Amino acid sequence: MTDLTLLETERLVLSGWRPDQIDDLYRLHGDPTVARYLTEHGRPWTKEEMDSALAHWIELFERQQMGKLRVTRKSDGALVGRCGFGVCGPDDTPEIGYSLYPEFWGNGYVFEAASALRDWYWRATDRAHFIGIADVRNQNSLKVLRKLGGVYTHTGDNDHGHYCEWYRYDRPVAA
Repeated sequence: MTDLTLLETERLVLSGWRPDQIDDLYRLHGDPTVARYLTEHGRPWTKEEMDSALAHWIELFERQQMGKLRVTRKSDGALVGRCGFGVCGPDDTPEIGYSLYPEFWGNGYVFEAASALRDWYWRATDRAHFIGIADVRNQNSLKVLRKLGGVYTHTGDNDHGHYCEWYRYDRPVAA
C-alpha cells in the first residue's frame, strides 16, 4: 500500500483515508455535537452519506491529493478529526473545511492543520483561489477562517440550511 501521508506539521499528520477507516467517520459525523453546523437541521450524517463522502474523498486524494484528510496526532497516533478541501458550487471551487472530535477542541489543531493545507495548496496547485465557509453561530470556526487570512465576501445560505459567512483566499502575489 502506498503512503497516504500528504502533510506533517509539528503535532499532526494529514493523510488520505482508506475504506476500512469508515468507522472513524461514523463516529465523527455521527456525533450530533459535530454535525450541528455541518448538515441541514444539524442532524448527524447518515451512514449512506458518510459512505458516499468517504468514497469521494478517497477518489479526490487518489486523483489530485485533495479531499478531506484524516488528521492524527503525532504524539500518540490518535485520530483528532478531518481537514481538507472539498468542492463547492457549479464550478467546483475548492473549499477548505474541517471537523474534529469534541474532545480535541480548543487545542489549536484546526488552525495548525488548515494553515498547513493552505500553504500546501499554494505550493502544489496552480489554482488562483479557494474559499472557506462557516455557520455564523460557529464562532470558533469563523476565528480559524479569519486567522487563515481569508477575505470576507458575504453572509448567506450554504445550500445545507445554514446561514454562513463566506471567505475567499487568493493566491499570494509573488514578491
